[in-house]
Amino acid sequence: MPTNIYSEIGPLQGVVIHSPGNEVENMTPDNAERALYSDILNLCVARNEYNQFKGVLDKVTRTFEVKELLAGILKNEKVKQGLVEKVCKHEGAGKICEYLYDMDEKSLASALIEGVPTRKNTLADFLNKERFALKPLHNFFFTRDAAISVYDNVFVGAMASPVRLRESLIMESIFDFHPLFSTKTINAMSGDKVDPSIAIEGGDVLVAREDVLLCGIGSRTTPQGIDFLLHHLKKKNEKQHILVQELPLTPESFIHLDMVFTLLDQDICMIYEPIIMKMNKYQTVHIYAEGGKVKFIREVKNLPEALQKLGMDFKPVLCGGSDDQWSQEREQWHSGANFFALGPGKVIGYARNVHTIKALEKNGFEVIRAKDVLKGHADLNAYERYVVTVEGSELPRGGGGARCMTMPVSRGSLTGE
Repeated sequence: MPTNIYSEIGPLQGVVIHSPGNEVENMTPDNAERALYSDILNLCVARNEYNQFKGVLDKVTRTFEVKELLAGILKNEKVKQGLVEKVCKHEGAGKICEYLYDMDEKSLASALIEGVPTRKNTLADFLNKERFALKPLHNFFFTRDAAISVYDNVFVGAMASPVRLRESLIMESIFDFHPLFSTKTINAMSGDKVDPSIAIEGGDVLVAREDVLLCGIGSRTTPQGIDFLLHHLKKKNEKQHILVQELPLTPESFIHLDMVFTLLDQDICMIYEPIIMKMNKYQTVHIYAEGGKVKFIREVKNLPEALQKLGMDFKPVLCGGSDDQWSQEREQWHSGANFFALGPGKVIGYARNVHTIKALEKNGFEVIRAKDVLKGHADLNAYERYVVTVEGSELPRGGGGARCMTMPVSRGSLTGE
């Protein structure tokens, strides 16, 4: 499957996901903040909710599980050795390298994701209060951030926190070596001269059109990260627009652009109004490159107006509805703007954001429970425009929604060609 992402809403043909496992349970209140969480999750409840989410995806597209893909490439001894060496080097875990080499591919895939407990066979290790020699990847079910499909390439996420670096190493290896995929990976963190100021995560990159990207800058993506993206795209494409939205550094619910703005159909978007539309101190910037050179960088009023001037006219639906600022704030906190498109006008998100779901219903989206889809009580093919609602009491506590939990590999054309 080649990488083919030229929109946010084209019919989904393949998506990489990761079902949460023991790595989620390997978290305590003491290490939750280091793991980028404000709370700890109940794996049993989170897994049940995620199974609803995955079950819907399985009905409409081809899904690829990270752990299965990882085990597949680890059958190759050279790939196995190279990935283990990179992981151990970056995480100062050289003394467990041999231990990892001796594992079979399935055990090693689990260990690289779920963590490796410290082996208490020396006094220093016995006295060490750190439970894991290789820490669990608590955030990996948010597959969006570590690998970013843009057009026909995969940009490897330059993660803002070292806690998530191994996710990028794993995703890069999967797209470089797994025979299921055909793509070129581009990694800002490889090579002799690495710019430490570069950070870019997938939640901050939206593909609006074959020549238009929307990008966020804030706590997870830096201006230098967008410059890196632009550097590659301006050389590749004759014309390239990048619309950049500055985001608040706090609270943590604003970590990525897709927490305040997502595309739902060819003429509808979901927005968190206070950041996207109302007067505030956060700039929106339009960058345009042509013929390999930047033609202009200028401030614009907001994303919807800038898109309209580029021939993309979107009606904004308000996260939390339009009646109450408090409802907007509460629902944005629990990923109320973070929808994932299965196709044009066919989206999935959390049921708990009731005011947001009502706003979608008023705009012509049929509301369908994920449970009804899985039980065969609802046929998604019977609806032109819908929102599938997934139960979300536990998953949102991880700090992300449906778009965060998906890394699309390929989408069909919007023109039907």
